[in-house]
Amino acid sequence: MRRHTFHALPALRHAVRRLGAANALPVETRARLVLSVSTLADSVLRAGYGVTLESARTHTKDRSSAGGSLAVTLRTPAPVLAPPAGAELPLPAQMSSDAATWHVPLPAGTPEIRIPAGRQPDDTTTGGNGRLRGPGGTPAGASGGDGDGAVSDPVAENRLLEEELRVALARVDSLAADQRRLTHELAETNSGVLALYVQLEERDEQLRTAHGHILRELEDALRPPPIAVDGLELAVHYAPAGTDAPTGGDFYDWFTLPDGTVHITVVDALGHGVRSTRSALNVTHAVRTLALEGHPLKSIVARTDEILAPLDPELMATVLLARIDPVSGDLRLANGSHPPALVVRGTGEKEYLEVRGRGVGYPFPGSERLLHAKLDEGDLLVLYTDGLTESRRDPREGEQRLAESARRHRHRPIGEIPGAIAEDMHTVVLHPDDTLALAVRLSPRPR
Repeated sequence: MRRHTFHALPALRHAVRRLGAANALPVETRARLVLSVSTLADSVLRAGYGVTLESARTHTKDRSSAGGSLAVTLRTPAPVLAPPAGAELPLPAQMSSDAATWHVPLPAGTPEIRIPAGRQPDDTTTGGNGRLRGPGGTPAGASGGDGDGAVSDPVAENRLLEEELRVALARVDSLAADQRRLTHELAETNSGVLALYVQLEERDEQLRTAHGHILRELEDALRPPPIAVDGLELAVHYAPAGTDAPTGGDFYDWFTLPDGTVHITVVDALGHGVRSTRSALNVTHAVRTLALEGHPLKSIVARTDEILAPLDPELMATVLLARIDPVSGDLRLANGSHPPALVVRGTGEKEYLEVRGRGVGYPFPGSERLLHAKLDEGDLLVLYTDGLTESRRDPREGEQRLAESARRHRHRPIGEIPGAIAEDMHTVVLHPDDTLALAVRLSPRPR
């Protein structure tokens, strides 16, 4: 073991630096060791104490490999050894109150330092005045010593310092180059990710558009076009709640019965999307079957519920049924929880035809009565779903605006009326919903 005592920081640094160079420590490790020892010793030396530096080598089992580690210990005569507040040692050490020890691995093939003949590993002594003295009583600060005097070899010290500085600068340059490379790679990656994100968004939009077109075409194929009936003009307008879900539960059906009367079904199934469309289709198909079988109009809503309840227990739908005689203008209505039909007379008078009842899937479904009315030439009948009148969340206010819009557009070509009414009603939309509007007008009777 080698042991030396120091009272000056420059000599201590020089000794540690020479120790690292003699043991072939990597330059970066040597610099870290010098800084760590200096950090701990500075406050002790400033307080007027001396510090002792000890070093010893340990070997691997195979001494021919000359590897192992270098143990460097810094000791103080008083328990005052501690790093400054908030400071971290460049090279971590095993700390106690009066000593710090570093175990530094030695590179393979490092030659062992030989001690000259006649000198013992710990032959440095202190004189009577307490100052460190070298072998043979030579003051440690003298030329060639390791004590607290001036640095014995400034040329060697400068060379070692320059070597450490070059390594540090090379490390800084390497880190700067790595940072530039990583910044460039990150920029390219971000650019690629952004391009991929844009492509995915475009592809997603294409898929949504194609999906919407397919569903719209399918639903349009399922929605019957206006039928041609002498004495009646018919038109329809439908708009989904959103373009991403072009199908919905607002549905209708119209057909001519064997006696010449026209049957119209308007359905609003609970929910949105494909499932509500299926529910609405089930209702319209059941109503058509019952109507063609000759069931009384008043009983059809309740009978539809009996048929569909076992097949779809969660089905809920409002239903409005209308029968119109195109010759006489007789109108009959049955209702199951649906908004009332609107009649605008040719003179401009407006009237809602109220019929109480409960829809399919509701408790006690069915129409409470059958309403009878009469349409004259030029009278306009408007059947609709609540998406038309509740877009502003106030159905009463919506019904007033609907009646006024229908009165204003009643003389337009029949194909324009449902769309014009929907445009008026949806100038402000606070509650988007599927919208269905049917217009039926009694035209001049055939002669």
